[in-house]
Amino acid sequence: MVGHFTTADGARLAYADEGTGLPVLCLAGLTRTMADFDYMVPHLPPCRLIRMDYRGRGASQWTGAASYTVPQEAKDAVALLDHLGLARAAVIGTSRGGLIGMLLAAVAKDRLLGLCLNDVGPEIHRAGLERIFDYVGRNPAVKTHAELAARLPRNMPGFANVPESRWLEEAVKHYTQTAEGVQITYDPALRDAFLAAFEGPPVDLWPLWDATAGLPVALIRGANSDLLSAETAAEMARRRPDMIFAEVPDRAHIPFLDEREAVAALRAFVEALA
Repeated sequence: MVGHFTTADGARLAYADEGTGLPVLCLAGLTRTMADFDYMVPHLPPCRLIRMDYRGRGASQWTGAASYTVPQEAKDAVALLDHLGLARAAVIGTSRGGLIGMLLAAVAKDRLLGLCLNDVGPEIHRAGLERIFDYVGRNPAVKTHAELAARLPRNMPGFANVPESRWLEEAVKHYTQTAEGVQITYDPALRDAFLAAFEGPPVDLWPLWDATAGLPVALIRGANSDLLSAETAAEMARRRPDMIFAEVPDRAHIPFLDEREAVAALRAFVEALA
């Protein structure tokens, strides 16, 4: 069941709140929606699973490129916790969601129970960003989900041993079928926001990772990722020797989170929170 809440600046944002027990807030990738975690849900231990669509994505209101930033989305995540009356929650963050989670560790650590990152860290490889730049904000040039599913394996290098049915699931989850063809499920102005950040000066994000000190942390990395290098993952582990870590073979950016290695790390993370 999808509900909505209103932020301090009047944005109407969508969320889902299911289950009971340990609250886990799931934060999706840059262009994704709360459906980003559908594959993961059946494999988690029982918990209170909270998901949200960032502003400009999915069932949330479009509020313009200037508001599609990590700091604003972090504020929105805290606003959702406030709306639900939750003092603290664990965060599972995929790509963009992981950046938001690390920022929360730095500016709102008292609201976090722990942080699990899916294929993202304090250093982001430019090659991965350039690949995202190629497609963000643009509708694919296909008419049907089936056509898109047939193209996805070529468009996502680094993935192997993925059944055709999964690519069709991906197409249906993250794109909308219209009379004009397949379209993105978010505000095209997200491209402008991404470009502004893409062309901006480099930012040292390591202090955000260091800010997780004292919190349970986990990292899941696609073995073929072009966004998160093995060297960055190793440095994250060096700084946090207690970090739960899994590397998922035959996956690039991003693992689906129902792979055996990913599930083991997620379960270990939830156990560490308890």
